Amino acid sequence: MKTSRSVIWTVLAVAVGLGVAGLAGLFWLARQPELAAIARPDPASFDKAMVERGRVLANYGDCTACHTREDGEPFAGNLPLPTPFGTIYTTNITPDVDSGIGGWSKEAFRRAMKEGVDRKGNHLYPAFPYDHFTKVKTEDIDAIYAYLMAGVAPVKEAPRENDLPFPLNIRQTLYVWKALFLDQTPFQPDPTRDAQWNEGAYLVEGLGHCGACHTPRNLMGAETTPAYGGGFAEGWYAPPLNKDALSQLPWTQQELVVYLMDGWHANHGMAAGPMTPVVNALHNQNEIDVFAIATYVQTLRAGEKPIDASAARAAALKREWGHPEAPPVPAEFAAGAKVFAQSCAQCHRNGGATVPLALQTSIHAPDPGSVVHAIWSGIRPPTGALGRSMPAFGPQLTEAETAALVKFLRARYSDKKAWSGVDSAVKDVRKGK
Repeated sequence: MKTSRSVIWTVLAVAVGLGVAGLAGLFWLARQPELAAIARPDPASFDKAMVERGRVLANYGDCTACHTREDGEPFAGNLPLPTPFGTIYTTNITPDVDSGIGGWSKEAFRRAMKEGVDRKGNHLYPAFPYDHFTKVKTEDIDAIYAYLMAGVAPVKEAPRENDLPFPLNIRQTLYVWKALFLDQTPFQPDPTRDAQWNEGAYLVEGLGHCGACHTPRNLMGAETTPAYGGGFAEGWYAPPLNKDALSQLPWTQQELVVYLMDGWHANHGMAAGPMTPVVNALHNQNEIDVFAIATYVQTLRAGEKPIDASAARAAALKREWGHPEAPPVPAEFAAGAKVFAQSCAQCHRNGGATVPLALQTSIHAPDPGSVVHAIWSGIRPPTGALGRSMPAFGPQLTEAETAALVKFLRARYSDKKAWSGVDSAVKDVRKGK
C-alpha cells in the first residue's frame, strides 16, 4: 500500500511538474517585447493629405463603431462587445498619452494592427480584427496612425477590464490561437481581375473585415468555412454573402451600392443592428470605392441559385397582412397573429410603405436573433435612410407575446422550417445578452 501511494504521488508530482513546465514554456514563447513609449507627436508634423487619407481609411475600417460607446467620446473606447466567451471592452485609441495611444510609436501601431500585440507586449483579443488587418498595406496603416494622432482629440479615459473567464483572461493563451489561426499573408492582387475588383477585394478582405461578421466561427472563435457563409455579431445574425445568400430578390451592383451607402433599398429593406454603423461610416465615402466593394461582393455570390424576381415579389405580396389572397392563420399561431395585428400591422400591411416582410432576409435566417432584437429594441434609421425607422416594441410586450409574434412571423412570411430556441432567444435579448 505504501509503495502504491508512493507511485501515485510520484506520478502526480511529475504531472504537475510537466504542467508547470508547459505553462512556463508557453509564457516564454508567447512573450513579446515592450516597445518604448514616445512623446506624443506634434499634430502639425503630419502631412495633411495623409491625415485625410487616414480618416477615409478609418471609416472603411469602421473604427468609430467599435471604439466609441453610445454615450462616450469618439474613439475613447469602453464599448462592451459581447462574445460567446464573455464581454470585451474596446480600447481608447485617442492620442491621450496616459490612457490612449498618444505614447505609441508608428512601429507599435503597426504591430498592433498586423500582429495583434499592443505597445506593452500584451496579446490582443481577436475581437479586434487584426486577422484581417494583416492584409492592409503598411502605408495605409501609417495613414490611419497619422489621422488618430493628428485628427482625433485626446480623451483621458482608462479602459475597463474585460469580463472573461479563466483561462481566457490570460492573454498568453492567445499565442496558441494565433499559431493555429492567424494568417499573416499580405493581400495579393489577382492579375486576372481588373483594378476595380482588386480594390474592392482589398477593402472587403482587409480594412472592411466583412468576414468577421459574415463568416461562421469555430469553437475557438476563429473564422471557418465556408467563407462568408453567415455568422453572428452582437446577437444579430449576419447573413451569408456567398452563393448561399438568403436574399429573396436578386441584388444588382447599383442596389448594393445604395444599400451600403444609405442603409436602405426598397427591394431589400433597411440595415439594422451592427450593420447600421457600417453603412453610416460608408455614407460619405467615395462612391467609386463603394462600387469597388460591391463589385467584389457580387463575385462572392457566384453559383447562387437564380431568382425569378417577378414571381418572388408576387408571392411576397400575397403573404402581406390584409392581402385578399393572404393565407389563413393556423390556430397554433393565433396568439402571435393577434400581437401582429395590434402592434405591427399598421406599418407591415398590404399596400404599406415598408418592404414586404417575406422579402426581409432576417425572416429567412437560420436563427431568430435578428428578428427578436428588431422587435425588442427597434431599428434606428441609418444616416441615409430618409427617416425610416421601427419603434421598439420590447418594453410593451411580454416574453410570451414576443415569442408568439416571432413564431408567427416565421410561419407566415417564410417557407423555411420553424425556428428552434425562440423562447430562450427572447429571454436572452431581454436580459441584454
